[in-house]
Amino acid sequence: MKILVVDDDILILEILELFLSSIDYENVQFAKSGEEALQLIEGASTPFECILLDINMPVQTGIELIPMIRQYSGYEFVPIIMLTAQHDKKNIAEAFVAGAWDYVTKPFKFPVLLARIRAQLRQHEQSEDAVFSIGPYTFRPSVKMLTDEEGKKIRLTEKETNILKFLYRANDQV
Repeated sequence: MKILVVDDDILILEILELFLSSIDYENVQFAKSGEEALQLIEGASTPFECILLDINMPVQTGIELIPMIRQYSGYEFVPIIMLTAQHDKKNIAEAFVAGAWDYVTKPFKFPVLLARIRAQLRQHEQSEDAVFSIGPYTFRPSVKMLTDEEGKKIRLTEKETNILKFLYRANDQV
């Protein structure tokens, strides 16, 4: 799974790196600012499958960053989960209006965060806009298509698509 974590708190980033790598989420990248996050998004060969985004950051807040992320191709419907120390309903509402899919308040319990990530990914997987990275391929279940790094498209049968979806979900289990 390809995850981007954006938070200006270095300790949070380090803890999340330890936690996510301990459950085999090894394709996780970290950014300390909105600018750094946008650079990682621009440089990514395939879209991130989930973004964890802090609300309170200097220069750009997470809420301001959401529409910027959504402008990139492949990010229109990527799950964005806000991480926030604020329990302010106004900020939470603003995050949803801006395009967030969920929020988790700090301090958070790791099993709750993991459950929220998985729930959002399951919901996204069912959408027509779902795109997943599988090795060197981009997998689009809704159109039964694999695309390699050179852009070559491989049509899949219904059975092949279901097998890849099953394997992708099985790989996501702890």
